[in-house]
Amino acid sequence: MLLAFILTLAIHARADVVPNILFSDNAVLQQEMKVPIWGTAAPGEKVRVEFAGQTVTGVAGADGKWLVYLAPIKAGGPYTLAVSGRNTVQATNVLVGEVWLCSGQSNMERQLGSRAGQKPITNVEREIAEANYPQIRHFGVEQTKSFAPVQSVKGAWLICSPATVKDFTAVGYFFGRDLFKARGVPIGLLHSSWGGTPAEAWSSESTLRGLTDFAPTLDLLKRVQSDPQGARREYANRLELWFGRVDPGSHPGATWSAHDLDTASWKEMTLPTLWESVGEPDLDGVVWFRKNFDLPDNFAATDAELDLGMIDDMDTTWVNGVQVGALNGYQLVRKYPVPAGVLKPGRNVIAVRVLDTGGGGGLYGGDKLQLVFKNEAGMGPVPLSGPWQYRVTVNLKNAPWPPTSITENATAPTVLYNGMIAPLLPFAMRGVIWYQGEANVGRERQYRTLFPAMIAGWRQAWGEGDFPFLFVQIAPFSGMTPEIREAQFLSWQSTRNTAMVVTTDCGDPVDIHPAHKQPVGARLALAARALAYHERIEYSGPEFESMSIKGTNAVLRFRHLGGGLASREEPMKGFTIAGSDKNFVPAHAEIHGKAVVVTSPDVAHPAAVRYGWANVPEGNLINKAGLPASPFRTDTDPE
Repeated sequence: MLLAFILTLAIHARADVVPNILFSDNAVLQQEMKVPIWGTAAPGEKVRVEFAGQTVTGVAGADGKWLVYLAPIKAGGPYTLAVSGRNTVQATNVLVGEVWLCSGQSNMERQLGSRAGQKPITNVEREIAEANYPQIRHFGVEQTKSFAPVQSVKGAWLICSPATVKDFTAVGYFFGRDLFKARGVPIGLLHSSWGGTPAEAWSSESTLRGLTDFAPTLDLLKRVQSDPQGARREYANRLELWFGRVDPGSHPGATWSAHDLDTASWKEMTLPTLWESVGEPDLDGVVWFRKNFDLPDNFAATDAELDLGMIDDMDTTWVNGVQVGALNGYQLVRKYPVPAGVLKPGRNVIAVRVLDTGGGGGLYGGDKLQLVFKNEAGMGPVPLSGPWQYRVTVNLKNAPWPPTSITENATAPTVLYNGMIAPLLPFAMRGVIWYQGEANVGRERQYRTLFPAMIAGWRQAWGEGDFPFLFVQIAPFSGMTPEIREAQFLSWQSTRNTAMVVTTDCGDPVDIHPAHKQPVGARLALAARALAYHERIEYSGPEFESMSIKGTNAVLRFRHLGGGLASREEPMKGFTIAGSDKNFVPAHAEIHGKAVVVTSPDVAHPAAVRYGWANVPEGNLINKAGLPASPFRTDTDPE
């Protein structure tokens, strides 16, 4: 014990001063705001920070952490940031300007360069060739998940150039480029995103404790830290109980995974593919898949491996009624061992139960599905790509939501806040741009409170007041509901100092990752200029405000007129109208000054109007600033 104590003292005595990696070469620090600088050193060590003519000092605490603040600095540079204690560390080529956090899921994660399985960004070759903006810097936070807040991240500041910009978030780059052109100061982009992730993963425990929906899962997450195996067993039991209640194929006594099952009424789907693209659009829920294949009469029992590629989101897989694997995670490759004795001569059956809770669903990833035998079997792979039988058993629109996952994946509550947001605190920044919501489809009513709560939690954690929070409304896509756009619309209306970018004119009905990212970044930059920098410009399309009924006409009024209402072409599209029976029919719409008058010969007594109310909305209402109106309905459900 004495030796260990002496060694500990020696280690502390030798401990170097280490600034947080956010304060490294090529960094951008926030202008005109006090700037926190922090890191680690030996407990009790005095730390000196020098930057842009300022010198500040601090002392590392008993835990080895230190934090000092620079007084506000005007935009400029480059400077050298020097941090000294027993040693000195320097960060060179540091600029002072405007820092924005870019966060969300895959449409923020999508880099400007190529990405497997996704379309190239529009005009990408020209965009990359022209990306010579050395005063724009990008820090990509390494994707990290954690059940408890971590202290630091991995990443590096990159200077924007044609050689580096391919790794920048595309939306963030277009935002930063337009902001740089408008403001003329250095721009720092902190990029922290993860595809396919829900808002609760980006929320702190204290935020979610205020929302009763998440209490049971948070309690289970606490147990994960002390008894991970027990917590996972508990979650698996809860999930199977849910399947047993809502899924006919999983009811007690059901044998849908069995070798013999009457499937004459089942449909057929060619795999691999996402089921939304081949006859099951807008479906989040449970689908069973089955595939028959034959082995020769002289087949000898041997081990094999079942390769099903990637499955979105969660699967349980059986061979001849024997469970061989189960995983949760749309980016995980399924390679399940099939023990000797499970396969047999003649007819064999694979059954896969898939649960998808948002976005695409199904057996979608991998060049081919196959069963591979051990070499001693003397047999080649059994191809499994092609026709499978399938049956939809649960649509989450009409079923209780499954228990939230507490497994070690990026969708669990708090894990991305802990791993990718908490370690950025309290880095000084101007505000946030956010592109997320796809992974919360199916829980749109919950998102109405979850999303504003997440924003409030981030603002409280940063301690910079109600900083601008600018977000992108979900683009048109076959699997994205109008209710999720409404939840975002209502969040915008109820949350101070926010802006919502409408993308109804730059989506892709068959691709959840639209390639036309330039308008998204440009509109975020407009919102930043208006909210963060108080430029007197229009930054939003028409925002529905109120409806009045005058005879057979519904008269709609809007905010954010941008010089007046307009239509991209005639006639106006996207409006439907209904009476008290809620039977909506296509409507005629005309602009009358600052209002839109909506009517139909089939509705004598209007009660409600909807605009763009579809997964892939059609609408052409804009303002004279050229910005599109958000979809809306006047008959919004109460909370």
